[in-house]
Amino acid sequence: MADYIKYKLTPELREKQKQIIQKVKAKKGKIKVGINEVTKAIERGEADLVVIAEDVQPQEIVMHLPVLCEEKNIPYGYIETKKSLGEEAGIKVGASAIAIIKDNEVKKDIEEFAKKIKELKR
Repeated sequence: MADYIKYKLTPELREKQKQIIQKVKAKKGKIKVGINEVTKAIERGEADLVVIAEDVQPQEIVMHLPVLCEEKNIPYGYIETKKSLGEEAGIKVGASAIAIIKDNEVKKDIEEFAKKIKELKR
């Protein structure tokens, strides 16, 4: 397991995370893709949920994301590969990280997901 991975998602939480991304991907401007865009969204307080790929090399390029999310109290999760993250987000290439930007339709889903993640971290 990579150094930046703080916890392991259960299959149930992975599926919930996938459903949230699926609901949002059809809307333009609701998903920020790439480390720089995700970092900006977190720092500006725009991100509701951050998803990080587990196979990023070198690891150092995403190591700051969990720390930033913790500071800003933004829930974050992991997905197995950059390729699968890109596909889930609706792009043709892999993505190291994505951020879901303020979206009222999935707000309850994200809150529920965040609550389960907090329990998992304990």
